[in-house]
Amino acid sequence: MTTTPEPHSTPPVAANDRSGPAVSPRIKLYKRRIAIQHPDPQAGERLLAEALGAVDRDALHGLLKQLVKASVIGQKADQGNLAFMISMMKSIAPKDSLESMLTAQMVSVHVATLRCACRLAFTDDIAQQDSITRALTRLARTFAAQIEALSRHRSNGERAITVRNLSVQDGGRAIVGNVTQHASLIVAEPNAATDAGPVPPRESREHEEAETRQGAGA
Repeated sequence: MTTTPEPHSTPPVAANDRSGPAVSPRIKLYKRRIAIQHPDPQAGERLLAEALGAVDRDALHGLLKQLVKASVIGQKADQGNLAFMISMMKSIAPKDSLESMLTAQMVSVHVATLRCACRLAFTDDIAQQDSITRALTRLARTFAAQIEALSRHRSNGERAITVRNLSVQDGGRAIVGNVTQHASLIVAEPNAATDAGPVPPRESREHEEAETRQGAGA
């Protein structure tokens, strides 16, 4: 893999327009090598590594080689397909090695999913349709699971739980309002909690009722 001066590059989308050296370089595929197009070889590798979440040069080059293999169409690496996959990884912006590997898998699964969708659209054979549909379904479910895994990783594995129905036992306290639970912490929303006071035990209530009936009989 080499880094070569970039003669020209496709301008970024207007909404994400960035000018200057901070823009990450593009990849050019040759018959026997992968070239990072940037006037400064070291700066080009550094910018691309930061964009893809690679921690060092080995991680960057290994990741690019894997993406090249996943971009293959008709037993040949596809330049446009690779550029799309790298662009999608940049937009997800992986922050560490785990996110880098996961996002690489996500874009690869997405590409494979649309390949299955294309094959399904071009076949009239019932058996092939069933087989491709099963593969398409598994890939779509895998992609959804990957999105959830990335979300949970970025939120440190916490999942918010909202409690809507509460039951109060004898001797308990009632809280009125929405309560959100995180891991080992339970927090009531501001100005939503109302202390209903302690509920007297059942034996105490029965004793008071008995005394009231005796007083009424007297």
